[in-house]
Amino acid sequence: MPAPSSSTILITCGRDLVPWLEQEVRALGFTPDSTHKTSLTLTGTLADCMRLNLCLRTAFEVLYLLDEFPCRDGDDLYRRVVRMPWDEWISPDEYLTVTTRVDTLTVNNSMFPSLKVKDAIVDRIARFQERGRRPDSGPDRNGIVITLYWKDDRARIYFNTTGQKLADRGYRRLAYKAPLRETIAAAALLATGYDGSQPLIAPMCGSGTFAIEAALIGAGRAPGPLRANYSMMHWRGFDREAWEALRLDLNKQARKHPRNQTRTQTRPAPIIASDIDPEAVNVAQRNAATAGVERLIDFHVCDFAHTPMPANPAGAIVIMNPEYGLRLGNLKALEHTYARIGDFFKTRCQGCTGWVFTGNLDLAKHIGLKPSRRIPFSNAEIECRLLKYEIYAGTRRKPAAGPSQPPIEA
Repeated sequence: MPAPSSSTILITCGRDLVPWLEQEVRALGFTPDSTHKTSLTLTGTLADCMRLNLCLRTAFEVLYLLDEFPCRDGDDLYRRVVRMPWDEWISPDEYLTVTTRVDTLTVNNSMFPSLKVKDAIVDRIARFQERGRRPDSGPDRNGIVITLYWKDDRARIYFNTTGQKLADRGYRRLAYKAPLRETIAAAALLATGYDGSQPLIAPMCGSGTFAIEAALIGAGRAPGPLRANYSMMHWRGFDREAWEALRLDLNKQARKHPRNQTRTQTRPAPIIASDIDPEAVNVAQRNAATAGVERLIDFHVCDFAHTPMPANPAGAIVIMNPEYGLRLGNLKALEHTYARIGDFFKTRCQGCTGWVFTGNLDLAKHIGLKPSRRIPFSNAEIECRLLKYEIYAGTRRKPAAGPSQPPIEA
């Protein structure tokens, strides 16, 4: 690909997801150069961007730095961008989208920097084309996406290799009430320690995000191949052969995973999902089928308290995302629901680890159990917590002396 052979790669994510993103990046063999509130950076190539786009579960976008320069105003921005060899990188037949994140006193119109960058790119391409052909442009991220970061007097131009955010896996064709974003569900599962070796139970499954993300993790399947279009595929010189070889290799690795071995004598740890609403279960099943994991999940229509449990539930992870009472549900009724969650944990989940993802800690008090961990998450600007409940069979005796309990995060 005609671009810097190695450069800074900026990987963005949602708030509170950086620890889980860093865990993923390191597991893929990369070493972060720096971490920030909603991103991390590493040094790599456009070929590395392929693997990152296909494999990351908790990221939003993978951005490849093309240039960085001092920038005082719009004229500076245009002059520097128009010098870049866009005619070598982008075909005039492509569709161009420019996104910007600007924090500088010289700009008071958020549209202005985008327009300057877009004009510079298409002017450069037209200059080197017969009859001045230039790309169409607009807000849709289905072609080439270029991102400007401009803070104070410093500008960075990135090739957004992702396009549509990685959270848009492509399997959720149907949605149910207030669905949890796929990246948040994946991060929450990583936070529980889920790796597919334990049974996973997801009562109140809604559109099935927890169960589907768990099936992908448990089966060793990368989420990226579920979608067909990435911005990097529109780059001139895109190495399609290397891309297809990487996809093939990832599929081969997944097929060798024990959970995908149909002839194995050992049944893989089950994933059980339930919801009281038949419509929710129907949506979840259809989404799971689109993701290709429907045979890995046992779906049930029932009240959460009647969710079937594995024959041997010891070590199972039970994860629930009840309504918060902010957008859905009646608070008084939800107090009763949260109390029933506590009863469900105590009576049916002994020997399991219970996890509740909620944006309402006052409601969580009605569970009636003390969480051993409170892990911060954000969901659509709502401050949330993933609460961990260690559920013991019988009475847990306190040792006379020993290490302290795990700390409460927040």
